[in-house]
Amino acid sequence: MQAPLKVALVAGEASGDILGAGLMQALRRHSPHIEFIGVGGPLMEAQGLTSYFPMERLAIMGLVEVLGRLPELLARRKRLIKTLIEQKPDVFIGIDAPDFNLNIELKLRQAGIKTVHYVSPSVWAWRQKRVFKIRKACDLMLTLLPFEAQFYKAHQVPVCFVGHPLADSIAMKHDPSPAREQLGLPRDAQVVALLPGSRGGEVAKLGGLFVETARLLLAEKPQLRFIIPAANAARQQQLAEIIKDMPNLPIEILAGQSQTALQACNVVLIASGTATLEAMLFKKPMIVAYKLAPTSHWLLKKMVKSPYVSLPNLLAAEMLVPEFIQDAATPEALAEAVLEQLEDGSKQIQRFAELHESIRCNASERAAQSVLQLVEFR
Repeated sequence: MQAPLKVALVAGEASGDILGAGLMQALRRHSPHIEFIGVGGPLMEAQGLTSYFPMERLAIMGLVEVLGRLPELLARRKRLIKTLIEQKPDVFIGIDAPDFNLNIELKLRQAGIKTVHYVSPSVWAWRQKRVFKIRKACDLMLTLLPFEAQFYKAHQVPVCFVGHPLADSIAMKHDPSPAREQLGLPRDAQVVALLPGSRGGEVAKLGGLFVETARLLLAEKPQLRFIIPAANAARQQQLAEIIKDMPNLPIEILAGQSQTALQACNVVLIASGTATLEAMLFKKPMIVAYKLAPTSHWLLKKMVKSPYVSLPNLLAAEMLVPEFIQDAATPEALAEAVLEQLEDGSKQIQRFAELHESIRCNASERAAQSVLQLVEFR
């Protein structure tokens, strides 16, 4: 009889906790007596993880915040490496958080422990030389998107495309009526969702632009309705400040409820980022916009190798979704593009359904099977 598996996992934020919990559940279906150690949040702990310290100690955003906590992070990582080498797990799985996890993977692999990295960093888009460190650190890379796997294969990194858990959890078809009823929107109204981002800097750059676009759209279509899901209370207050000078605009700020907003709307005006994937999975025609500080934009133009910024276009390998970046993102240009999609968004909708199918692969189960194959578990 084979000895029970010991699996170490480290997740650094809420999205990683969701992925880790799904993977753990799938692994347990194959090996009921599996032991989980490492670092994770409440969802991973509910699946049986013994977390060495609270995951929140790793969930830091912003350069200043990271610098302030750097000594603690380095000390925790050093102790974690020592503990895991002593514990000798059958496999270590670093979930996202590449700046923290890749160094752990490198040290553990050098100590003879199998290592997996779950969720690719954006090496295909920028800082491509990181792939050489990944090749040294990982026995296996698990990617959520197929074009990521193609990049790793080209660089001789063992890889498995597992699909995206969001594509598994979001249904292929949706009736907008329940979402509209929940939000108090008329069933037959044309509704535009405005998603200027979840971070303060994004909303500062795009919030006013999106609201001005709404004003232009209303002049063309007076019956339009607008909804803006706010990621948290701070964003809600920030958005309220932006629209207070336009009291007659039919814009409703929602507390969270981004998925409900996507279900309810006809078209989405959205900041480039992971939310574009959600909009795609809900089959909503979209227009993507993004603005950065001029210096940041100049630097990124030098560094980024990808021809597109939005995930639907990267998946489609074509300019399926209109992208308006930096100076191209004007209210007039955005309004015109939104009107085109309100008139006929069928091309995007059809391709979104095809793309959804392409990444709907039962990701957690596929990831679990890849891990078990790596450790030769039967």
